[in-house]
Amino acid sequence: MPSYRVIMIVGTLELGVRPEEVLPTLTQAIADFTTVEASDIAVVGGSPRVTVRFTADTDEAAYLIAEQGIDGARVSAEPIAWQVTRQVQGRWEPLA
Repeated sequence: MPSYRVIMIVGTLELGVRPEEVLPTLTQAIADFTTVEASDIAVVGGSPRVTVRFTADTDEAAYLIAEQGIDGARVSAEPIAWQVTRQVQGRWEPLA
């Protein structure tokens, strides 16, 4: 089964929410639909970025799962941007 990642740049946070609290929210929202392989938070260019790696049968399913995850994360933070990538021969390629 292919591996995918959703990468979300964290924007405005709900009152009292820290950036590192967004990661478990996004991870759980995705885990409600599929297997989560890994998750991580990093600061890139001064902005928190959360990444969740998961499995899906197809690109279309992966996009829908990622979209559901982002919707779940909106409870605590507004995304600036998000992207879904697929692992292809050791590289991560954006879904078209």
